[in-house]
Amino acid sequence: MNQSDPTDHALAAIASILDHPETHREPEKSTVEEHPVAPIAPVVPEPIEAEGYSRIGPGPMAAIRFRWTVRREANDEYYVDETIGENSTPMVSGPFAPDEAIRLVDDRASEARERFEQIRSEMSGRAAAANLVRKDAGEM
Repeated sequence: MNQSDPTDHALAAIASILDHPETHREPEKSTVEEHPVAPIAPVVPEPIEAEGYSRIGPGPMAAIRFRWTVRREANDEYYVDETIGENSTPMVSGPFAPDEAIRLVDDRASEARERFEQIRSEMSGRAAAANLVRKDAGEM
């Protein structure tokens, strides 16, 4: 019984393709209609309303947490009230244009978060160092 090798069949198929190259054909036409693509409109963020804009600083207790709030006076001047906790008297900054007041609130909140993270990192580092000292003292 004479079995042929599958590789022989593959080589024969390749050889027949190379021996009879196809003539140049036009690309097949798509059956799907092509429609022009409309340009995408840029996303324009909605303006932030300055009056009432507020940020709260980080911290574990509301009693010591900072809050910055923009308020508008009758003459269209904006002020930023900075309070600590719920019942403190606000420190007032201003007058500002609306965008300046929002920027001040954002800047103050960002600075407070950075300071909070720095203090938390320092406290974590000191706690880790204290644990090492305790472990070293306990092993003696």
